[in-house]
Amino acid sequence: MVDLIPREVLFGNPERTAPRISPDGRSLAWIAPLDGVLNVWVAPLGGSGDASGSGGSGGSGGSGADAGSGVDWAAAKAVTADTDRGIRTFAWAPDGRHLLYVQDTGGDENWRLYDVDLVTSARRDLTPFDKIHATIIGTSKRRPAEVLVGINADNPQLHDVYRLDLVTGDLVKEIENPGYAGWLADEDLAVRCAIAPLPDGSFDVLVRDGSPTSGEPAGGEDGDGWRKLLTIPAEDATSTDVVSFSGDGRSLLMISAAGSDTGRLVRVDLATGDSTVLASDPDNDIDGVLLHPDTQDPQIVTVLADRLEYLVLDPSVADDLKAIRALHPGDPNFSGRDDADSTWLIAFNVDAGSVTYFLYDRPTRTGRALFEARPELSGYTLAAMEPFSFAARDGLVIHGYLTFPPGAERSSLPAVVDVHGGPQVRDTWGYNPEAQWFANRGYLCVQVNYRGSTGYGKAFIAAGDREWGAKMHDDLIDAVSYVVGQGWVDPAQVAIYGGSYGGYAALVGAAFTPDVFRCAVDIVGPSNLKTLLETIPPYWAPMIAQLYRRVGNPETDEEFLWSRSPLSRARDIRIPLLIAQGANDPRVKQAESEQIVAALVEAGIDHEYMLFPDEGHGFAKPENRIKFYAAAERFLARYLGGRFEE
Repeated sequence: MVDLIPREVLFGNPERTAPRISPDGRSLAWIAPLDGVLNVWVAPLGGSGDASGSGGSGGSGGSGADAGSGVDWAAAKAVTADTDRGIRTFAWAPDGRHLLYVQDTGGDENWRLYDVDLVTSARRDLTPFDKIHATIIGTSKRRPAEVLVGINADNPQLHDVYRLDLVTGDLVKEIENPGYAGWLADEDLAVRCAIAPLPDGSFDVLVRDGSPTSGEPAGGEDGDGWRKLLTIPAEDATSTDVVSFSGDGRSLLMISAAGSDTGRLVRVDLATGDSTVLASDPDNDIDGVLLHPDTQDPQIVTVLADRLEYLVLDPSVADDLKAIRALHPGDPNFSGRDDADSTWLIAFNVDAGSVTYFLYDRPTRTGRALFEARPELSGYTLAAMEPFSFAARDGLVIHGYLTFPPGAERSSLPAVVDVHGGPQVRDTWGYNPEAQWFANRGYLCVQVNYRGSTGYGKAFIAAGDREWGAKMHDDLIDAVSYVVGQGWVDPAQVAIYGGSYGGYAALVGAAFTPDVFRCAVDIVGPSNLKTLLETIPPYWAPMIAQLYRRVGNPETDEEFLWSRSPLSRARDIRIPLLIAQGANDPRVKQAESEQIVAALVEAGIDHEYMLFPDEGHGFAKPENRIKFYAAAERFLARYLGGRFEE
């Protein structure tokens, strides 16, 4: 029997994560703990060494650092000083002097944009407004001291466009939003594309012409210079994304499902509207695109099948991809590069181990290991994540992943169906702390990309329309039947577990199909679809027609939505429930959990309820994560008989 992996190793803060290389290639920034709270650190880059360097340990590297990484770990310093929820995402400004990051309060997702000046160490709140949601619209090496920021200060439903001067800190509103759902700027930081949602869930892609060098719009069909380039039908919307302008500003790169079931990479000529298909896959959507930093031409396209697959469009990087893949057995993700395009940052993802980061030197086609995000994992036996598929009851092929307990016989195991949120996302292959946790505790972890999940084409997404609590849930039940039918799982020892939509699915499992599951764990899951839709964050409003298309309209479908709400059948629950909620959750309000808990109390149904007053949609603070996972581990062990860390 393998050793128990401590919860702290799985769910505590990483040792280091999310490295980013500076534009000049001379510095590395990353996220690591400072006094137990995640902050941004910076160290100089330089020198050479053995490409096998381990990267050492600790936020600053300490004496364990390996010089072969090319990082001066001894000179590392924390440049932010958050003492609460930690910093989880940041970016270099193109000037190489400022680091940009966002922070909210208690998980309320009212994000403000901050920066730190690496020369003076000064930190600024760049968007000093109350109850706003700030987002970076664009940066460009052509205008290194400017940032385009979307802020919903004047209308909480709409993000206006502001231009930020990093030298002075001045923030000037440039475009007032008339109702658009998104913006895209060209390489001169001229906002020349907008997404205009339509009442039926479709949307128009609007563009305006301009000088690629001046960045000034040249006018068009109306006073703002906008003209319609194309209309995206509602059925294509989820599989469509606007990627980038070309470097010369004359075409637009998009992932589009027009004329195809799967999302393809296309180039749209802005003058004619003609589209050229650059890359496609018959079974899976295009997942990502690596662009040349100057021309914005696509170089490598990723397709997310069971694992990542790579399509090379630019022959000049074919040998680079070959050399990168030889560095490590994991799936490489391109995490950034310097302005000279000579150094790339690569994150390798594996299923049974930590994410590992490398610096790749293009002139020599060699790589240097930087660090592992969670090096302590190497001291434990982890489990492989195995793709599987089955035919649902209506014949639709459903894909997912199985993670078996290492060293255990694959017969009559207890199992946990771990349902992803979204639901318009999907589970992927790679390191997943929950999958490893379940497998280590003796459970088969079953992850299902049920209908409505993304990545498998627009027909697969549409198969989930208005199927919350119905066919989407049937897919989960059919997955249970499949693993039981293979002899792997004891049908009397199956739990359902998930967060957000996955939490909703857990409540549906308890209320609609209690005979299938022994117990259920709901994390920030909605219990009443009508109240969920009536209390969405205001900045979701421009895309509300898409949400109604997928779930239902609370004004016209009240009875239908109630029939798909776990709260409507709370009295049918016969299995134990663990419910966890963040008090500041802006997406699934605290009332969603309070409603179902009140019904459980009234009916005398066995349950546990955990309310975290300083969390939102999920648990950011490591102490809260550990507290929740300890409770969930005890809960599952009580009803499924799995292992438990005291």
